Amino acid sequence: MIRIALRMLLGDKLKYAGLVAGLAFATLLITQQGSIFAGFVLRTGAWIRDTGQADLWVMDKQVEFTEDRKTMLDSSLLRVRGVEGVEWAVPMYKAYMPCRLSDGTRVVVRVIGLDDATLLGAPPIIESGALEALRQDRAVLIDAADAQDELAIREALGDTSKRPMQVGDRLDLNDHEMVVVGRYRRTTEFFWDPLIYTTYTRALAIAPPERRMLNFVLARVKPGYDHDAVAAKISELSGLQAYTEAGFEARSEEFILRKTGILANFGITIALGFVIGVLISGQLLYNFILDNQRSFAAMKAMGASNFMLLRMVAAQVLFAAFVGFGIGVGLTALSGNFLEKSELAFNMAWQVPVFGGIAILICCLFAAALSISRVLRLEPAVVFKG
Repeated sequence: MIRIALRMLLGDKLKYAGLVAGLAFATLLITQQGSIFAGFVLRTGAWIRDTGQADLWVMDKQVEFTEDRKTMLDSSLLRVRGVEGVEWAVPMYKAYMPCRLSDGTRVVVRVIGLDDATLLGAPPIIESGALEALRQDRAVLIDAADAQDELAIREALGDTSKRPMQVGDRLDLNDHEMVVVGRYRRTTEFFWDPLIYTTYTRALAIAPPERRMLNFVLARVKPGYDHDAVAAKISELSGLQAYTEAGFEARSEEFILRKTGILANFGITIALGFVIGVLISGQLLYNFILDNQRSFAAMKAMGASNFMLLRMVAAQVLFAAFVGFGIGVGLTALSGNFLEKSELAFNMAWQVPVFGGIAILICCLFAAALSISRVLRLEPAVVFKG
């Protein structure tokens, strides 16, 4: 009977193609928008993961995300180092500063100050130059992508063409002349301002003076100690807030989603895909049942039970859902190859197609519910009507 059901479905090629196309389009909307949303969420913690040489991040209790500048006293570093289970702890400075390029262009950049002795928290990939060169006088590292975009330099006054900033070029940070000693590569972030690295001492020297200058303390946990337990102990004894890398990333993600319209915008699009799937599949399945009611009535007349007819409708719905979902996910993966090359975030983790599959299955269950009631009400006598 299942084979007969599938032959009935495939027999009407136009309706079958329309049903599969509708489910494929709904799948494309749900999984593509879900993948873009996941990509944006992943970018909110990109800088944390790139810094990934520390087990714990320690900060003021009011800090809500990576760019939230609520500073601590310098003595906070010593308090963290004194907690049992902490192997080492180093300071980190992070703040927005005005920057003027050699051609007079002015931009706002984020300046990261790394511990002078260890340079812990440095970017993961140095493209040109050397990380150790950061200890030279007035030295800074710039991102290779920023060097070709916001930090690109005009060759001459009035010239519209620009060249990428290179090692040896100079720029002013808060009216302090700096020299580029290297370029690095990092993961694309949610925040778009250029990211410039220097040493902690130099960052404090060029920054506007404040009583509190320390942003973060990066700490490593001794082997054998539980990371969450040490983080809780730091928070208890120091009056600060300590997070694991995953914890700080989750806090940043939660803040961005709560304070921006990203979640609502993508949620509306995903819900739209769900509604489209329900409407298209529901209407086409209902029309399919209506067109084939004589066949179902004939089966009833030959002794087929309602349960058997339900199995047939379920097989038709699940087959169409499987084919439509496969096409939709394939189109999403194909579009992802192009989107990843652009500035648009895209991350089709395994959860996205799983969520999309569940959504499409629910769509088809709704559609089946609309159609099955028609099958159950069929009278075998319908087959004998003119």
